Amino acid sequence: MRRLRYYVQFCVCAACLLVVNGARAQIGPPAANNQASVANQLPLSGRGNNNGSVTATESAIPGTTTSVNTINTNVQTSGPYAGSASSAAMPFSGKLSFQDAIDRGLRYNLGAVGLNDTVRQANGQSRVVRSSLLPNLTSSLTETVEQTNLRALGVRISSPFPGFAIPSVVGPFNYFDLRARLTQTVANLTSLNNYRSAKETVKADRLSVRDARDLVVLAVGGAYLEVIAAQARVESAKAQVQTAEAQYKQASEQRAAGVLSLTDLNRSEIQLLTTRERILSLNNDYAKQKINLARLTGLPATDNYEVTSKVPFSPAPPIELNGALQQAFHQRADLQAAQAQIQAAQFTRSAARAERLPSLSLSADYGAIGTNPSQSHGTFSVVGTLSVPIWQGGRTAGDIEQADAALAQRRAELEDVRSHIESDVRNAFLDLQAATSQVEAARRNLTVTNETLELTRQRYSAGVSEYVEVVQAQESVASAQLDYINSVFAHNVAKLSLARAIGGAAEKLTVYLNLQ
Repeated sequence: MRRLRYYVQFCVCAACLLVVNGARAQIGPPAANNQASVANQLPLSGRGNNNGSVTATESAIPGTTTSVNTINTNVQTSGPYAGSASSAAMPFSGKLSFQDAIDRGLRYNLGAVGLNDTVRQANGQSRVVRSSLLPNLTSSLTETVEQTNLRALGVRISSPFPGFAIPSVVGPFNYFDLRARLTQTVANLTSLNNYRSAKETVKADRLSVRDARDLVVLAVGGAYLEVIAAQARVESAKAQVQTAEAQYKQASEQRAAGVLSLTDLNRSEIQLLTTRERILSLNNDYAKQKINLARLTGLPATDNYEVTSKVPFSPAPPIELNGALQQAFHQRADLQAAQAQIQAAQFTRSAARAERLPSLSLSADYGAIGTNPSQSHGTFSVVGTLSVPIWQGGRTAGDIEQADAALAQRRAELEDVRSHIESDVRNAFLDLQAATSQVEAARRNLTVTNETLELTRQRYSAGVSEYVEVVQAQESVASAQLDYINSVFAHNVAKLSLARAIGGAAEKLTVYLNLQ
């Protein structure tokens, strides 16, 4: 009987160990520590990491006695806006119109492409933040084979029978656990405000893409206008070469007839050589401008294509300065992006302050456990957790301070954007007024110099003037033609800059530019 009693005791101990292990299996792996939610801090500056820029500048240059050109127009493009991805997927016939160039730029210029990827990244981050507010459901299937050392667990049973030892190792035994687990945040203001901040950041990035589109229009449109101006200079120089060749031929005949001095013949030849040298330089600039335009639109970096659009002088649309400023403050995407950045920073500050508040979460699991599926039984657990932060070593105060700093920086950046927009609009208006006056002066100057050249030729044919006066008159005409070309280019760039300054430049092209 005593042997039977000891045997029963041993069996009870072993059974207790099995029950303990079975209970561990039913409960499943220990849950991870419930970490308190923290505010997702924003970078100090809300401005994107896209450091490129596009600016149109019109600087004054000293005039001369033969030129009225007092404005030098230049469209400066830097950073990603100066490059593009390949547009090989978009058919190209070898002829590039103004609108086609704009469309290619909006699609392939790196200034817009890079920010589109930034929006995708921000949208993905927003989804990650949102996941902490939505139900999280996981499942697991475990199969456990275990052998337990009773002595290691502190269980020591001495055998009452000489020569008979009670085993200190139990097993091996096995069990499986098929389980589904659900976790759900019920109330957590920190996580909620983190998600709101992430949504505002996505909104700001999308608005930055809209602003980048305006910059792409300015960059590509300005480059196209530069190509048109360079082409016009080449055509003007070709006409001057033809005139110089005709005059040199005439001078050679007159020299052979003995009615023209060698000095005048040399002047005629120098004039011809000068115009030929000039056209070489202008052709070189024309080719480079076409290569630059190709780089901005995703075309191969070559000048082996044709620009087909003409953008002649046309009056600017009737708009007043105050009306333009109101439209700009209402339409400019960079201003709206800065406002969205402030909203994001305010939500981040609210998230940091909410770290001091309690949070409530729910977790549940249900599964089947047993030695095999036919001998399994369902088990479940439901746990509600109320977390009350008491002291976190000053981390919350640090998070609030960081959020306040980011919010203050974004407010300062918003004021800077407002000032920058007003500066853009006012500068564009000044450039437009100056370019309009320049076009009028250059047009009148071209008319007068042509009349003077014709009168000088008549006087030279009548023998009452020297050939040097004819050469000087021709140079005046050439200078006046360049002045007119440059003034029309400056006027078109000023209108394009005004469209960008107001916002929505891609939609305003047909209104501001008389495309042909």
